[in-house]
Amino acid sequence: MSGRRRYATFPAMAASGKVHASKRRVLEVAAGLAVVALVFTYFLPKIANYGEVWRVVSTLSWPWILALLAASALFILSDAPPWLAVLPGLGFFDALRMDLAGSALSQVLPGGAAVNVATQYGMLRNWGFEGRPVVLAVSLTTLWSQFATFAFPVLAIALLSLDGGHDGTLRTVALAGLVIVAMLAGALVAVLWSPRMAKRLGDKTARIATRLNAIVHKGPAQWNGDDLARFRSNAIDLLRHRWAALTATTLANQLTVFLVLVVSLRALDITRSEVGLIEAFAAWSLVRALGSIPITPGGVGVQEIALSGALVGFGAHNAAAVAATLLYRALTFLPSVVLGLAAAATYNLSKPRLTTATATATIED
Repeated sequence: MSGRRRYATFPAMAASGKVHASKRRVLEVAAGLAVVALVFTYFLPKIANYGEVWRVVSTLSWPWILALLAASALFILSDAPPWLAVLPGLGFFDALRMDLAGSALSQVLPGGAAVNVATQYGMLRNWGFEGRPVVLAVSLTTLWSQFATFAFPVLAIALLSLDGGHDGTLRTVALAGLVIVAMLAGALVAVLWSPRMAKRLGDKTARIATRLNAIVHKGPAQWNGDDLARFRSNAIDLLRHRWAALTATTLANQLTVFLVLVVSLRALDITRSEVGLIEAFAAWSLVRALGSIPITPGGVGVQEIALSGALVGFGAHNAAAVAATLLYRALTFLPSVVLGLAAAATYNLSKPRLTTATATATIED
């Protein structure tokens, strides 16, 4: 009888957990929207009146408009190559729409990077890519992207120091970035060091995940040390041949975003004497690192106020700084979200055609 009562409570516990999770998500969305509204109705107008901002934007000439559109298109197209380096059989167009779909959903829904990873994994599985190669591809592209995001502020502070400049906020972010890069590198080295180390780390991580799942009334972790040991073996095989291609394509993908900012600055007559290339890189790397914190979906509001403030701090006129920020954010946010949502809505209409060799490689366990 006591056993029946105990097991009968499980559905109620699960339902309670779902209710709490739903309430938490609603609160997260409400808090995010409040931050966005506060930034655009109060903080940004404090830096520059929107009327002044529009007068700056209205000075754009057609050659600069075409240059901005070209830079934005290049940024979007650069999303695909990192996937081609880690997942054989995935074509350029399919890699592009898969990455855009994950990125778009992560920018409009709570959850950030977790939503991105889940979308990418789900689409690849639906298309017929199965097994360890998919996990490996998603893990390595995500890890390399995080390496770049948090290493850039460290590089920026080094370049600023050589250039004779300094910025207290950037130094703080650079220090945090250095710590995060060190942690990521340490975790990767620990996994790759030996099969025994990978197995021990995987077992320990699975136990911790199971305990955390129990708190929110979820089942135990579905992996163990043996899975991480197999991941290690596959990662070593892939990185031995593809690490250079993965690194180069990841850097290209990240730096095309910076290119959009540089073109936005120059298109709005923010000269090198006001904000030089190194200072622009410092401001951009700061914003990218801050934007990775899931305060609001896609960092909307947070990135705008941070980048505007950084550009003004480096020497840009207030109205021009806000105008360049909004232009840059529009070109890097809106097209990718619109195209990504379209890709997510139509992902099942045209699936990649896998060759026999590719299917065997992706399904093989």
